[in-house]
Amino acid sequence: MVQRRILSLWFPRLGAERLVRRMRGMPAPAFAVVGEEANRQVLTSLTAAAEAEGLYRGQPLRDALAMSPALVTRFRNPRAEAQFLTALRRWAGKFSPWVAEEPPEGLVIDLSGAAHLFGGEEGVLGAVAEDCAGLGLTVEAGIADTVGAAWALARHAGREAARVRNGDAIDQEARATRSRAAKRHWIRGGPAPVPEMPPVPQARISAPGQLRQSLAPLPLAALRIDDDTVHGLARLGLRHVGDIMGMPRAALSRRFGLGLIRRLDQALGVETEPVSPARAPLHFAVRLTLPDPIGLAEDIMAGIDRLLPALAARLRDKGRGARRVRLQLFRADQSMQEIELGLARPSADPDRLRPLLMLKLDEVDPGFGIDMLRLEAHVTEPVHARQVRGPNDPGDAPGRSAAETALDDLISKLGARVGMEAITRLAPADSHIPEKSAKILPAAWSEPAVDWPPPRTPRPLVIFRPEPLAAPEDPMPPARFRWRRRDLVTTAATGPERIAPEWWLDEPDWRSGTRDYWRVEVETGERLWLFFAHGGAVSGGWYCQGTFR
Repeated sequence: MVQRRILSLWFPRLGAERLVRRMRGMPAPAFAVVGEEANRQVLTSLTAAAEAEGLYRGQPLRDALAMSPALVTRFRNPRAEAQFLTALRRWAGKFSPWVAEEPPEGLVIDLSGAAHLFGGEEGVLGAVAEDCAGLGLTVEAGIADTVGAAWALARHAGREAARVRNGDAIDQEARATRSRAAKRHWIRGGPAPVPEMPPVPQARISAPGQLRQSLAPLPLAALRIDDDTVHGLARLGLRHVGDIMGMPRAALSRRFGLGLIRRLDQALGVETEPVSPARAPLHFAVRLTLPDPIGLAEDIMAGIDRLLPALAARLRDKGRGARRVRLQLFRADQSMQEIELGLARPSADPDRLRPLLMLKLDEVDPGFGIDMLRLEAHVTEPVHARQVRGPNDPGDAPGRSAAETALDDLISKLGARVGMEAITRLAPADSHIPEKSAKILPAAWSEPAVDWPPPRTPRPLVIFRPEPLAAPEDPMPPARFRWRRRDLVTTAATGPERIAPEWWLDEPDWRSGTRDYWRVEVETGERLWLFFAHGGAVSGGWYCQGTFR
């Protein structure tokens, strides 16, 4: 059985060095990346030159500028950093196919049975260092039998445990106090105190089966535990992994939780921690290279007809349907035009994609001719197969499939003209307030409403914000009132329907209190929806909120 070996890579200056790579030709001053943390701007990543000036990660920006006025900064882009880490994951695939990301600055690689291809594990570290030097990246690496041990070696090997200022130890007192304490422990006439030597850097490769020996001198932070647990252990005088290896598990778990025990077991290999490589992204694109440039709409459509079946076959093989399609037309002058369209429902049917592409041909500018077409379904969704029942089934009338997709095709065609977001539909909402009894949803990303509960009383066709009327302050419908600069006479009134506001919400339009709604018909034939507000946080009165047919 092949011994499991894990390689952990840590890029401590990933954010800063990513931007330095883009600023080609720029001199190498102190450079840092700034991000938001606890409502303040702090340094999230620094170059080696910035760290040499005494700056550190997490330092407030104003303090850093006071220490280094020449500091060059850029704002952090977490999405771009994640994409850069994904690119590094693809690069790390040269060492092993089992590569996983450890956001925001790490990679983990399962090297089992692959290190000999690079001359051993030392050769792997040499290849990593050489490639990263060419890429302009700083990298720290560690190899061990487990993911946790490799992570610990990459980030903490050769580093002293952080000191926690709690006042319990003599080395945390004032300098004069420490000097007197050292003199008290030195007996006159004896050997002089030996100065403490700096720690010897630890090897980044743990020999197979030597996890305890490799982890023992590392600080407790190497176990991937939170800072509060590290500080709590430090107050007890426990600063290294070896300090807790032989301690009773029950006492540690009672005081610091099961997370500490779990991380220790993962590092020692007692609990398995697999490496889950990222799946290759689904890619659905086809292209057609033409021997001679074309410019006529018929020729472009003929090329699209050759691309659609190939794209549909790839989508069906993966059980996917296109939700957004992008057509790229590459011209002979090295320029490119891009056309994008969306579908109301995911589909891999060429007959549903072709009409939408035809609607977009009016936007094509062939220029000096188009010599390549590329069709890509860059947004896809799963499409589940549906069982087709026989023609004798009464539930399946002829043309039922076409009727089901007719509305979706109509929405897709309208969306190709005005945009998918402009096409909306109403759906029932859980509220007794008239204007909130329905919600507006995008038609392309919602299903038609079914079993819409009917209102207890008729509702107007058009509902708008309440408009005040000039009428007497009387709860009964007025015989005459003035609305929109017109004097109207009431001929019939039906009601009232009392509606109370939602007491758990503060709706500005309902601060006038409980309402009594009336359906009022006037001499001109209009049917209005009036209500009398009884008053609340604001004064009440008569208002008009809608019109019937």
